[in-house]
Amino acid sequence: METLTHILNGFVVCMQPMNLWYTFLGVLMGTIIGVLPGIGPSAGIALLIPITYGMNPTSALIMLCGIYYGAKYGGSTTAILIRTPGEAASVMTSIDGYEMARKGRAGAALAVSAIGSFIAGTIGVIGLTLFAVPLASMALKFGPAEYFTLMLFAMTAVSTLTGESPAKGVIATIFGLMIATIGIDLQSGQARYTMGIPEFQDGVGFVVVVVGLFAMAEVFRGLEDIYRGTSAKAMKITGKLWLTKEEWQRSIGPIWRGGIIGFVIGVLPGAGGTIASIMSYTTEKRMSKHPEEFGHGAIEGVAGPESANNSDTAGALVPLLTLGVPGGGATAVMLGAFIMYGVQPGPLLFQNRPDLVWGLINSMYVGNIMLVILNLPLIGLFVRLLYIPVGILYPLIVAISVIGAYAINGSTVDLWLILIFGVIGYVFNKLDIPVAPLVLSLVLGGIMEQSFRQAMTISGGELKIFYNSGITVTLLAMSVISVALPFVMPMLRKLGSKGDES
Repeated sequence: METLTHILNGFVVCMQPMNLWYTFLGVLMGTIIGVLPGIGPSAGIALLIPITYGMNPTSALIMLCGIYYGAKYGGSTTAILIRTPGEAASVMTSIDGYEMARKGRAGAALAVSAIGSFIAGTIGVIGLTLFAVPLASMALKFGPAEYFTLMLFAMTAVSTLTGESPAKGVIATIFGLMIATIGIDLQSGQARYTMGIPEFQDGVGFVVVVVGLFAMAEVFRGLEDIYRGTSAKAMKITGKLWLTKEEWQRSIGPIWRGGIIGFVIGVLPGAGGTIASIMSYTTEKRMSKHPEEFGHGAIEGVAGPESANNSDTAGALVPLLTLGVPGGGATAVMLGAFIMYGVQPGPLLFQNRPDLVWGLINSMYVGNIMLVILNLPLIGLFVRLLYIPVGILYPLIVAISVIGAYAINGSTVDLWLILIFGVIGYVFNKLDIPVAPLVLSLVLGGIMEQSFRQAMTISGGELKIFYNSGITVTLLAMSVISVALPFVMPMLRKLGSKGDES
């Protein structure tokens, strides 16, 4: 009853006019930040922390949290319209979302993105309300060995199930891992594969790679079409700027599944929305009756990943609020904001500052409603971008990509990297090599390596640490199944067809 009283009091706090204003301000700024490639929620929160000086801590944290999940909403807009992910976790949305836009269904893609984000975001907040403490206790059971096997399963599942050829998926995964090894080795302090370039000591920036692989590669494909005379017109929107009955029926399952996947993945420190969206995409492709449509405009490929991306936000707040452990870059910045205001996240936070913590959590319900009201009426305005002639649109994509990437480090090396990865993305498209495994391995490579080396240090070099717990054994078994599945399923289909003939 005491907890229920605190939750109800939290609604009183978040519904105060001043806090409602800061919630709206946060989600509005977050949406704008999400639309701009290269900034993302982490940089956006960091840039806007100074404007909260002197504010009430509850109001300030409500606004910063609004920026966090608002940026998740905004990232899908340019991903769908011009194949330029506004933030890292919108990578998967850009694959089928942009293909839907090319087919004249940009309105439906934007609508399902907004609706899925609202439903899944609400699922995530409900999960945060009900399961914060138990899930945080579960996350504590994950040590280096468990994290390594989790990352191994994620990579094997994605590399073997996202493309037509498992071998091509493995090639993309290995290439991503190679890129992830560039930089300073955290254990020895030695520079690896930097080729004498100082900027490479911090590794190759994720945003630079993603913008190159998706946005610049799309420009190259467009230029090829113009050269061949096959595409010199602006895209046209056909049908309603809303979901058809069939599209809604195909979307509702992925939205709910994406909401659950995103929240669970978000609870694990270091996982993040990018992994959640890729896992959701893989799950939907595996469960779909028409997997061949993925990559060519399947609405499930938008609904699932975008839902997982937004639900992950609430999941990432579980370890932050209950344990004081940030789950990623954005929550690490949020932790700094908490400490700046003299608030120490952890188990005692729910006892010492229930008004603040429940006011913050409940403001997310209100913020999600504000976001869907804010974004749905703008769909008609957003899709007008597709009427821009390609002679203007492609330079606009290049300008947005260059500004977004350069703003991160102010380095001209990043501009060259965008060009290089644009060529790589173009070649991958020509060879039908999936990009998703490369993106995932780039995200997980560093964490996976560190987890493996930490586990080996703890065990004194003994591999038995990877099969000493039920969690690691289960994840290893799932990894083996995910590798074997693409080879076993065709055999089973052949046996089934022979049985039907006889």
